[in-house]
Amino acid sequence: MTPFKLQIITPEKTFFDGETEQIIVRTTVGDAGILNGHEPYCAALGVGQMRVMINGEFRRAATSGGIIKVSKEKTVVLVQSCEWAEDIDVTRAEHAKQVAEERMKSAASDNELHLAEAKLKRALNRIDAAGMIK
Repeated sequence: MTPFKLQIITPEKTFFDGETEQIIVRTTVGDAGILNGHEPYCAALGVGQMRVMINGEFRRAATSGGIIKVSKEKTVVLVQSCEWAEDIDVTRAEHAKQVAEERMKSAASDNELHLAEAKLKRALNRIDAAGMIK
């Protein structure tokens, strides 16, 4: 496969800036795969996982909320957070899951409940991504 330029950017840093042969992202309406020469494309990303092929091997990353923009020049993924599966601290993710579950039980308003649900979803995504490592 012919490589193309990929940038993955979070609010804190440029997470990845290099070449990839393929990227698969979880959009709000399903998975989308991008190869070199893809038509211009833009989509919203939810909490999910992304797979990036580097030198013929996929690397998995846990992401949360953002957008993907594909142009002739490059593909840009802007996300709130991104973490390679092998770098995830599963103990910390399990703790975040427990805290979110407790906050859901004690939520005093719909807003508190929605925030706790979002945190639970992110923690579960991180745990799932870490479990997918070969």
